Amino acid sequence: MNFDPTRRQLALGASALLAAPFLPGCASQREPRIEARTLSVGALFAGRMDDRGFMESGWRGLERARTELGAQTRYIDGIAPRKDLLEKALAELVSSGVDLVIAHGGQNNEACAEVAAQFPRVKFAVTQGAVTGVNLASYEVLQEESAYLAGVLAALTTRTGVVGHMSGIRVRPGLKGRAAFAAGVRATDPQVRLLTNFSGNQDDNALSRRVALAQMAAGADVIFTMLNAGRDGVTQACREKGTRQIGNVVDWTAVDAKVFVGSAIADVGIGVFEAVHDLRDDKFPAGKVRKVGLANAQAVRLAMAPDVPASVRARVAQVADDIVQRRTGVPETYEGAEFATPA
Repeated sequence: MNFDPTRRQLALGASALLAAPFLPGCASQREPRIEARTLSVGALFAGRMDDRGFMESGWRGLERARTELGAQTRYIDGIAPRKDLLEKALAELVSSGVDLVIAHGGQNNEACAEVAAQFPRVKFAVTQGAVTGVNLASYEVLQEESAYLAGVLAALTTRTGVVGHMSGIRVRPGLKGRAAFAAGVRATDPQVRLLTNFSGNQDDNALSRRVALAQMAAGADVIFTMLNAGRDGVTQACREKGTRQIGNVVDWTAVDAKVFVGSAIADVGIGVFEAVHDLRDDKFPAGKVRKVGLANAQAVRLAMAPDVPASVRARVAQVADDIVQRRTGVPETYEGAEFATPA
């Protein structure tokens, strides 16, 4: 298969990633097990694989499938999240003869559903997805549950009474994460004001820095970022202004605890690994959506910086337990005001 040279199609060195089983789901029809040859997997990352966030987490899940499960892996990254481009890339992966195509991220929902229908003998999976079919499953790590806890933390640590939220494109997981963060803030302190923005780009650091500085000028002293490579622009602004940030996907408090007061961890790479694992073990959940949340603390949790007071940690832990025990629900929609993207 000849990929466009502006994109990468690689099988890279191993990276360690903690394993975590998904929550039990409904049984699905068993598919013929692939035993005569090595399982071949192709993955699509609609963004930069080295973004130190969502896309890289997915790649690490693919690497884990290669090293632990012996799968032959390839990937395409650097694709803009346009439906026509995503469909073309998915079809290219199919043409390489893979057994399973994984589309990483909910922005692939529509494209993957259409391509999967055209190739019924190939299995397809969308991580953080919401689509299913006879040969299509979705895997969803419930990042909105850790985002809700991020809202609790923001409301408890703000000194100005104003907190920010920043994301890029309006995909379903990002919208759910915003709704959850807003709900966590509101439930903890209804007097705290939320500034929320979707700038249209996950990776543009100049843009994210402008949005962050505008939110800071409007009073925000804690900002929750659901960005990919564009997070660095916010971090730079936070260092300049002394503003705290709450990251997501990975533990950003381990990277810079002076800037990051917390991080809403949601190991979305687990979905990539589990899709390969399920197909290998005759358990591919075609027609289903598999989910994992705070009940699996290795996959979903809120990390907090060392300077977070014990009383705040205790409050966050109580809310987390309330979510796991279903005493507290996590809403999926937000109907409040939006913070305009500065020119």
